[in-house]
Amino acid sequence: MSSASYDVAIIGGGPAGSTAATLLARAGRRVLVLERDKFPRFHIGESLLPFSMKAFSRLGLHEKFARAGFMEKFGGEMFGACSDQGVKFYFEDGFGSQTDRSYQVTRAEFDKVLLDHAAESGAEVREETSVERVVFSADGAVLHICGKDAAPEPIGARYVIDASGRNSLLGNHFKLKKNYTHLQKVSIFAHYDGVARAIGRDGTLTRMVRGLDRWFWMIPLTAKRMSIGVVLDAAVYRQTGRSPEEFLASALAEQPLLAERIIDAERVSPVHVAADFSYRSTRLTGPRWLLAGDAAGFIDPVFSSGVFLAVLAGEQSADALNIVLDHPRKARRLFARYERTINKAMDVYLRFVNAWYTKEFIEVFLHPQDLFQIPPAVNAVLGGNIGTSFAIRWRMAVFYGLVRLQKYFPLCPRRTLLPPSTTAAVPLRETAEALL
Repeated sequence: MSSASYDVAIIGGGPAGSTAATLLARAGRRVLVLERDKFPRFHIGESLLPFSMKAFSRLGLHEKFARAGFMEKFGGEMFGACSDQGVKFYFEDGFGSQTDRSYQVTRAEFDKVLLDHAAESGAEVREETSVERVVFSADGAVLHICGKDAAPEPIGARYVIDASGRNSLLGNHFKLKKNYTHLQKVSIFAHYDGVARAIGRDGTLTRMVRGLDRWFWMIPLTAKRMSIGVVLDAAVYRQTGRSPEEFLASALAEQPLLAERIIDAERVSPVHVAADFSYRSTRLTGPRWLLAGDAAGFIDPVFSSGVFLAVLAGEQSADALNIVLDHPRKARRLFARYERTINKAMDVYLRFVNAWYTKEFIEVFLHPQDLFQIPPAVNAVLGGNIGTSFAIRWRMAVFYGLVRLQKYFPLCPRRTLLPPSTTAAVPLRETAEALL
């Protein structure tokens, strides 16, 4: 082991790494966070789920979020591209809801708040420092690191959390990544100022519009700024041969529910393209390591589960390691429990995402019925409840059953999921103005 030795070395300073670092440092552990970038840095994933609020309270972050000016979010709304009739859902109405809100954030600022908070809590944070390789032994690991304008250096640690994102250092080393070939998506998005929106709490809602082969988001970030994007199969986008700017402008113009709101808006950022290739790691733990956040897996951006899963993994990995550091013999049991918890959470969202990409999902969702409290259960999962209670599990099973039946029997109105013709533009304008 190196003479510079830590209890836990964390690769990556995003939400998973920062959460774990804060909790371990507060527990008196010697923690090192190694982040290859300099924060703030751009990142997508701006809409947070209410089931992270308890973790943010535990971390002591709400006051800092308020000072940063992050917008409180109270729910969302979904539309089919075939009509202007949508369904709003508010977090307070979710089954077993414990909070009525979460946050909409600019990720560059949000991630910096979390990383700075970890440093203030006692973790040692080194930015612009890359990890070249990790060598494990029976009693720990040696991380070979290289900082900006610094000579390569070996660092010793008893345990390692890999929270390095989609290019997981340990995931690649151990060849753990398993791609979901049916979920090879791409996001094309930008930030806009001056987008029309509803007043009051409805002005904080994430708007989602489901098209036949794509879906769109509108996420309010501040009182004047909004994130707008489209997600579709990567292969479909490549076939268009269009630049990101051309494709996004054309796609938005085809959707009256979106086009009406951006008539007077100004794009204030470059158009970004992100490969949303869904994947899982076949293992999340080893004798001296754990994977957390996107290093463990990524399940599509559609229900904003990325930060939620990252914070959950950061919290769970820190709690496990805080015990294991004092009781090494408990590592196998606690690491196995950690792996089950994170895999179960990803399973919940994978099933939800697979249903979402069927036309029947939105047909059933847009025709809610007060049946067995199924809508509140769906609302709860949308809010980050990973269905640990039987009451939610059986209701979600009924919901998925309705989605499957809808394919063969019209339990709910059929929808084309194609944008209305231009002749419908005037009524849509009137509808949009009525919301303002």
